[in-house]
Amino acid sequence: MKLMGSSSILRRGPRGFKALVVLVFLSSSLTYGQVGPLTPSQKAHQVAGDVLLGAMPALALGSTFIWQDGQKGAYQFSKALIGAVVLTYGLKLAINKERPNGENNNSFPSGHTSVAFASAAFVQKRYGWEYGIPAYLLAGYVGYTRIKTTKHDGLDVLAGATIGVGMSYLFTKRYEGKKKLGVSSGFIENIPTIGLTYKF
Repeated sequence: MKLMGSSSILRRGPRGFKALVVLVFLSSSLTYGQVGPLTPSQKAHQVAGDVLLGAMPALALGSTFIWQDGQKGAYQFSKALIGAVVLTYGLKLAINKERPNGENNNSFPSGHTSVAFASAAFVQKRYGWEYGIPAYLLAGYVGYTRIKTTKHDGLDVLAGATIGVGMSYLFTKRYEGKKKLGVSSGFIENIPTIGLTYKF
């Protein structure tokens, strides 16, 4: 079986990017047998973290279409994501650290966290902090789920976050076009609300 290189994936455009997202999701979700059973709370966090692992790159890529950013934004995000995944899995193989739950030796760094933070940092660097803060909150939650389910410790998650942010900052340039999406927040009858507006 012949594996495609990163440049081959990028040349295939959106179709290649979808294949990359699926590959990231599958490779980061592989387990070799949980040592102990998860509590219902841990299981819920694990499922949420796995869902966000696929959703965050999709949202980051989707943001390039919301701003009609063309292929430039998608290309920058593809490079950042590929860089984060390659560095993360290279370190996993080189360091060979046992997971806190003992299931395998792929603990350092956290792949879920590096992908989530690469996605969040792309949105923040490309489109600004008003969009980056919610993305970083989601990425932080992904890191929390990895600790909560004993897949990683704090050092694994911190390293994954650093790799993700670093790769996105390395490959992402600020978007200079006109923003079409706006975010607002406030309170209605003491209930916090978030609003989105889109300019046509």
